[in-house]
Amino acid sequence: MAKKYRVKATRHAEKDIQSIYIYLCSASPQAAQDFLSEVEKQISSLERFPLRCPSIPEASEIGGSYRHILYGEYRTIFRVHANTVYILRVIHGARLLDLRALE
Repeated sequence: MAKKYRVKATRHAEKDIQSIYIYLCSASPQAAQDFLSEVEKQISSLERFPLRCPSIPEASEIGGSYRHILYGEYRTIFRVHANTVYILRVIHGARLLDLRALE
C-alpha cells in the first residue's frame, strides 16, 4: 500500500488560488470553476504520490526539494518534508517565482 502524506496549503497558496479564481471569474465563471476543481483535485492527488512530480527549474538556485504540478498555464509549487506536503504557491507559469516566498 502506498504511503499517505498530509497535505497543507500555506496562506500564500490559498491567497494565490483565490486571486486566480477571481481573475478568471471576471472573464468566465465556468473557467474559474474548472480551474478551482482541477487544482483541488491535483492537490488532493499529492496525498499519495507527491514525488512523481518534477523538481522546479529554480530548485538549483535555492536548494531543497521543491516540486510542481501543472494545470494549463498554472504551477502549484510544493515541498515534501517527512510525511507532509506543503503547498507553497500557485502561480501563472509566465510569472517569475519570488524565491523568498519559498524560504
